[in-house]
Amino acid sequence: MLKNAIVMFDKPWEVSLHREDLHDGSIPDGSVLVKKIYSIISTGTELACLSGGESWFTMPQSPGYACVGEVVQCGNLVDTCKPGDKVLCYGNHSLFSVMPVSAGIFIPVPDNVELKWIPFVRMATVAATAIRASNIEFGDFTAICGQGLVGNMAMQLAAIQGAVVIAVDVADNRLEAAQKCGAHYTINAAKQDAAEEIRKITKGKCVSTLIDATGISALDVHNIEWIAQNGEMILLGSPRGVHMSDVTPFLNRVHLAPFNVTLKGAHEWKYPVHTTPFAKHSIERNSLQVIELIARKKIILEPLLSKVISPAECTTVYNELRDKKDQYIGIVFDWSKLKT
Repeated sequence: MLKNAIVMFDKPWEVSLHREDLHDGSIPDGSVLVKKIYSIISTGTELACLSGGESWFTMPQSPGYACVGEVVQCGNLVDTCKPGDKVLCYGNHSLFSVMPVSAGIFIPVPDNVELKWIPFVRMATVAATAIRASNIEFGDFTAICGQGLVGNMAMQLAAIQGAVVIAVDVADNRLEAAQKCGAHYTINAAKQDAAEEIRKITKGKCVSTLIDATGISALDVHNIEWIAQNGEMILLGSPRGVHMSDVTPFLNRVHLAPFNVTLKGAHEWKYPVHTTPFAKHSIERNSLQVIELIARKKIILEPLLSKVISPAECTTVYNELRDKKDQYIGIVFDWSKLKT
């Protein structure tokens, strides 16, 4: 009998580490038993869930976004991996999980990528949706509002696409990380007039593409003024919270000449999970391409790793994220640190 450990959101703003027995007998056909090595906290989504503000997330429930683990046991009909293989998968914060291979992302990890970076792949594939949805071309000015994990990844991918990237945030540490990760310009919107700075950088033309990675609706209404004629706003962060406003000036920027701004959604599940002959892009394809970019050092991750901690510290770390969110960028649970 295996002893499992699971990070649980018991009720709003209450987190604990549950321990339970996990039967290690037969594994369902098409499934595998995975022992987690690292899992990453997705700050925006997980704090929204922990607040009780996400209707799809009912408590008590275990959160989790992405992880890397070792295959312990395979059920029948599994021929894509074997015990001992290291894999990227979308799983919760737990020591063990039984996962169906065909239902989600389940990708073998190459030997040339350090395992602690593998959970970052999902954050980059979330961001990749914004780049895929955009019209970014070589030399375009692109502003990315919000420099958490997803926003930073969007910034890096836009730069790889050939854009001149402007990272915008209100936290100096995130902007410092953005600079280390290749941002051409940074703007602290809490200390500078972001619109004026963007006009200076672009010589009055403003940006062709604005990617909002914050999910703060009030910023979208205000920041549409950063966008050039015939430009685009990409909604990468999921809008949350209530914002009361006269939206007519915002919509006029979309509707009227000479602005003609285009609004585009870029939710992660815009694309199919697996590669098919009927769609150019998929989450699986994006994941493989991101892994290759990490292996080639085209995506920079070191400045984004704020903490590697034991899951036993889960209560403390979520309290810190609630109270001091801007101090952290990437936090990874190291399941080998957990005392069994």
